[in-house]
Amino acid sequence: MTTQAPLSWPGIARLGLVQSALGAIVMLASSLLNRIMVVEYAMAAALPAGLVAFHYGVQLSRPKWGHGSDEGWRRTPWIIGGMAVLGGGGILATFATTLLAGPFWPVFAALVLAYAMIGIGVGAAGTSLLALLATRTAEARRPAAASLTWIMMIVGIVISAGTAGALLDPFSPQRLIAVAAGVVAVAFCVTCLAVWGIEGGPQSEAKREAAPFGEALKGIWGDPLTRLFSIFVFFSMLAYSMQDLILEPFAGLVFGMTPGQSTSLSGVQHQGVLAGMILVGVGGHAFGGRAGMKLKRWIVAGCLASAVALASLALAARAGPGWPLAINVALLGFANGMFAVAAIGSMLELAGRGGPGHEGIRMGLWGASQAAAFGIGGFAGAFAVDRLRATLRADAPAFELVFAAEAVLFLLAAIIAFRLNDRMESNPAGRRNLEEAVA
Repeated sequence: MTTQAPLSWPGIARLGLVQSALGAIVMLASSLLNRIMVVEYAMAAALPAGLVAFHYGVQLSRPKWGHGSDEGWRRTPWIIGGMAVLGGGGILATFATTLLAGPFWPVFAALVLAYAMIGIGVGAAGTSLLALLATRTAEARRPAAASLTWIMMIVGIVISAGTAGALLDPFSPQRLIAVAAGVVAVAFCVTCLAVWGIEGGPQSEAKREAAPFGEALKGIWGDPLTRLFSIFVFFSMLAYSMQDLILEPFAGLVFGMTPGQSTSLSGVQHQGVLAGMILVGVGGHAFGGRAGMKLKRWIVAGCLASAVALASLALAARAGPGWPLAINVALLGFANGMFAVAAIGSMLELAGRGGPGHEGIRMGLWGASQAAAFGIGGFAGAFAVDRLRATLRADAPAFELVFAAEAVLFLLAAIIAFRLNDRMESNPAGRRNLEEAVA
């Protein structure tokens, strides 16, 4: 039996380029088209918000896509195929958006199809990419690999958003389609070049008979650590995503910031996220620990620090102007970056649990948990603030309660994360049963 060499740093960076390409196309659907629908075509904000939530719902199919790449023992076709579907969905969504001035329902049907394609593309390509990274990255490099690839994804979003924004002026539907087609074309070409030959040839060992999807998923869910980690991913990402749509309105309503100032505040938060990711990438590599989940301490620390930062934002809502809001938001971003990239690194570490050949379905399960949390979190945070503002007839107390609830969710996530190692180390029999169930 032959074993392929672990990925070098240039190889890991190449997979990071695929993450950048994914982020660039998703930016079209979640950010650019959101603004175009609401501002240029005067649609209700519920339309793009609902479509984005729908694409997260479609991503609940991630375990199926991961299992498919496990069955084939090849990730590259799933990555390229997923990017092709994602790119096609991005172009269709853009074209349909330019038709919103006409009859609504045919355009809406096209948008639903487009966002379904986007969800399928992200699920197939993203899950298979993470499975490949987990399979081929040396254990000692996984914290830094997770940090590097996620930083590259953020950089890809920033570059594509800035470039697309500059090229869109003056706005016209034809220019929008041309810019979207350019982003998709560049992203797809980058993906193909990045993954070309990186996976190597087919393995010489005999291919095992893969278990049917339902049996494989049942066996993996029966593993206590995998199940507990899925629950952790859901609650932590739920807390993480709840502030996405309310932080800038909070800055405007409670602190009187202008749109430009609140946008700058969002930039401060993302700088903090990058700093937290870099810390885990370096510190997790050097001080990850020697047994069990090497990044558990970073996950717990990131969740606790996020809870403290959100509790501080709740106090900021009560204190109002004069509170060091920029510092508070920077610390929130820093803590979020710590826990998020440590969680991704732990996914890479745990993906091979139960033996090789099941990394894809595990990554799919955790990706589905994350997608469900993101689909619920952003909507729940915004809905809760709206209802509380109407009930309390005041802005600050509404934001205070929602930020406090997010802090509690992060505390719950930290408690779950603290128990992860216990479940792994105390259940060797469960691990043997798992191997038998999914083999």
